[in-house]
Amino acid sequence: MTRRPVLPGAAELFRRTDAAPAPEVTELPSISATVSSPALRGGPARRDGGEPVAPLTLVPGGADDADPLAAFRQPAPAPAVTPVRPTRGRAQRSERVRHDEKITVYISAEELLALESARLTLRGQHGVAADRGRIVREAISVLLADLAERGEDSVLVSRLTGT
Repeated sequence: MTRRPVLPGAAELFRRTDAAPAPEVTELPSISATVSSPALRGGPARRDGGEPVAPLTLVPGGADDADPLAAFRQPAPAPAVTPVRPTRGRAQRSERVRHDEKITVYISAEELLALESARLTLRGQHGVAADRGRIVREAISVLLADLAERGEDSVLVSRLTGT
């Protein structure tokens, strides 16, 4: 007896749920099958009544006179223009900074809500698009600069000591 589990096959996992089963495809048509088509070969294709149908022709890039439906087609979409956001005196960063180190910080639901609220306020009222990680990195940078400048009178020391 083997210890290998018996798993269902693809036919049992992926099956059609509609009423009519789809015909099974045994092989894909080859290029010779498409060339043998009268419409693509250029021969006189015939409708059910036996009258010949004009063969298909390829028009590179489209032709003005040959395409009667050209006026009804939608024009190609214009390239997207990125809006210029106000920066309030700071230069926007053009590249994303790659960070090599990672830490995990656990915060409460209220702190996460406040962080997300700050992110939305920065975006909505000040035009600054920043993710939560960037906001946290900037906050750490500000606190560490305050600690280096003011020492024992810094905000970080006073909050951690409870004074």
